Amino acid sequence: LVIVFSSASNAQNAQKIGYIDFNTLIAAMPGVDSVKIKLQKYQQTLTDQLDAMRAEFENKYLDYQSQSASMSDLIKQTKEKELQDLQGRIDGFQTKAQTDLQAKQQELLQPIVEKAKAAIKDVAKENKYTYVLNSIEDVVLYKEPGDDVMDLVKKKLGISK
Repeated sequence: LVIVFSSASNAQNAQKIGYIDFNTLIAAMPGVDSVKIKLQKYQQTLTDQLDAMRAEFENKYLDYQSQSASMSDLIKQTKEKELQDLQGRIDGFQTKAQTDLQAKQQELLQPIVEKAKAAIKDVAKENKYTYVLNSIEDVVLYKEPGDDVMDLVKKKLGISK
């Protein structure tokens, strides 16, 4: 009896591990193409604004250079301060634009990521996986061979690629 219970206990404690390349799954999901298009449009809007600010700086700088010989010291200092302030605004805008673009990407991808995670969870439960690991992350240094659940999750999501 002890051997039977021991074997049954070990069978119940067996862990089934699967893995998936999460980035590849997200890239294959419906809706990712429209997210890319929206991000490109948003990025272009930010780039256009930055280009306009740089053009303004360039025009003011060229104007300063061409007239600096005839300017009084006070006017020179004022123009130099104006150029420095404009350069600071350009730098600040560029930093904020990068942050905003990342936030926009996260906002647009969040529903897709949530849908993928839900499908992975469903597949894991249906196929009795204890763990499903992201095969791209280098967090796990060693693992026994597992099962790639990409096809199961794609099937769950209705992705035929």
